[in-house]
Amino acid sequence: QVQIVESGGGLVQPGGSLRLSCVASGFTFSNYDMSWYRQAPGQARENVADIGRVGDRTHYATSVKGRFTISRDNAKNTVYLQMNSLKPEDTGVYTCRAVLGPPTPGIYRGQGTQVTVSS
Repeated sequence: QVQIVESGGGLVQPGGSLRLSCVASGFTFSNYDMSWYRQAPGQARENVADIGRVGDRTHYATSVKGRFTISRDNAKNTVYLQMNSLKPEDTGVYTCRAVLGPPTPGIYRGQGTQVTVSS
């Protein structure tokens, strides 16, 4: 079955860095775009970054442009989110998303990884 597992979150001071990882299985990873989302308490989920199938296309939310970098390693079925110059407003649960077609159509997310930016 389709599985998505995020890791790499934690507590970091403002200005610090974290690298999130998302490992996917159960589908042909290299056939699909992948996305990172985040959700802060009491707020709507926000699309942070997207990456194309082979990593040649990326898109970022205005709030993270220039600070975050999304990348992928199709040989490892993994997508990464390098987060630099972190701010308190980057705090939230970060999840990885795949929108799949047949034979397992649907929107799939992992459980997420908590990122807390605080001094």
